Amino acid sequence: MMSAIRKKIVERATLCSILSRHAVLTFLLVSVVSSVTAADRYTDKQLEAFATRVGQTFWIASVDNRTPTFLSAPAPNASSFRAPADESFDITEMVGWKARNPYYKVRFDSGKEGYIRPEAFHEEFNLTILTVDPKADEKKKAARAAEENKQRIEWIQAQPWSPAVKEAAINRRPVPGMNRTEVQKVLGDPIHVSKARGAQGAKAGGQNMSDERWFYANGTELVFHNSLLIRVESKEKKEPGFSTEGH
Repeated sequence: MMSAIRKKIVERATLCSILSRHAVLTFLLVSVVSSVTAADRYTDKQLEAFATRVGQTFWIASVDNRTPTFLSAPAPNASSFRAPADESFDITEMVGWKARNPYYKVRFDSGKEGYIRPEAFHEEFNLTILTVDPKADEKKKAARAAEENKQRIEWIQAQPWSPAVKEAAINRRPVPGMNRTEVQKVLGDPIHVSKARGAQGAKAGGQNMSDERWFYANGTELVFHNSLLIRVESKEKKEPGFSTEGH
């Protein structure tokens, strides 16, 4: 009886040992197959297509307060970070080509480097990763405005005015006695011009005399008499109900 029991115990132990070895072998086989599958999921043509982005510049856009995620190293377990909005980056190279485990290596304007998988890049492409600067128009306008202001200041400095008048003009404060052309150079074009009624009535020196009011977006009003600035008024100083109609 005891011999039969011992025999069964030995048989079960042997069976468990066999099953255990089989489980280990199965696990190793699955791991190898998975590794091979992961390595072979990209064809040569796909890798070549990925590589065409190397050397290109892209821009980061924030969508719903979210920007794309980059890795600190070309590894899935590497620490990650969010790219700053409105910054550009260059794809400097594609690493892991030979192992068919590609990552884009990128360099941001700040000099910081990072990595991103091609499929992650594709998911964010035309959403938070753009091929054009989303603020290109704003930057062009700012550059144009800066250039115009530079030319404006150069023109003011070339005028035969006193230092005090030049300083006021540079700070966009026209001075009485300036003509309309000079005021336009100093302050720019008005948003509205109002001519006084009966401006053609009086004459001086054989020329028609006229009064004009120039209105600016910041509330400034300039009063001209016979093409010369005679008064600068501020909107805040006007009394309630004051109207320029008929002046």
